[in-house]
Amino acid sequence: MRFATPLIPGRLIRRHKRFLADVVLADGTETTVHVANSGAMLGLDAPGSRVWLSRATNLARKLPLSWELVEADFGAGPEMVGVNTMHPNLLVAEAIAAGAVPALSGYARLRREVKYGLSSRIDIQLEDETKPLCLVEVKNVHLMRSPGYAEFPDCVTARGAKHLEELGAEADKGNRAVMVYLSQIGSARTIGLARDLDPAYGRAFDRARARGVEAIGLVCQIDPEGIEVADIIPMTG
Repeated sequence: MRFATPLIPGRLIRRHKRFLADVVLADGTETTVHVANSGAMLGLDAPGSRVWLSRATNLARKLPLSWELVEADFGAGPEMVGVNTMHPNLLVAEAIAAGAVPALSGYARLRREVKYGLSSRIDIQLEDETKPLCLVEVKNVHLMRSPGYAEFPDCVTARGAKHLEELGAEADKGNRAVMVYLSQIGSARTIGLARDLDPAYGRAFDRARARGVEAIGLVCQIDPEGIEVADIIPMTG
């Protein structure tokens, strides 16, 4: 995924109201930008951090700038981290289509945002006449409290636990159900669960795995030009 236009550098003043942040641009202008991230963003929202913003093509949008990247140091030196949670579904779909995720290759069709269950939508659905239906739920990972070890979630996520239960039900039907955890921290070497931050999610994960739900870890390569899936990394409980 390449950014449509060059990103705009700035410095974070503060994040507030979850979906808003105040930023000072290189020319000294202060502005409020959109934050496409409902999580806690632990370790990523320190005032003074270097940030990069994208400009919306929709000129009528109330907030034309969106926060895309932040510079953070998790113990191995500063690196760029993706904070926009609207990107992971596209990134994973691109990687699957390119054959970069062997465990999810060999399907004839890939569809996104497909209705399933009672009132849900699956991020990616893979279809092939010779295989069971494959439902893929994508989660964005951008918490790191130990160098190289990325964690999900960064706050309580009842919705995330619900997704695990729904995928478990699909596995019970004989469909293939897969959780993909995508790290937008490029230095991640392993992905695990932040069970201390959301014990209920950890229990839901264990139940889903016992029912046959698979878990795949991916890590991104990130720079101001764009973001792409770089590698498959181990998942730990």
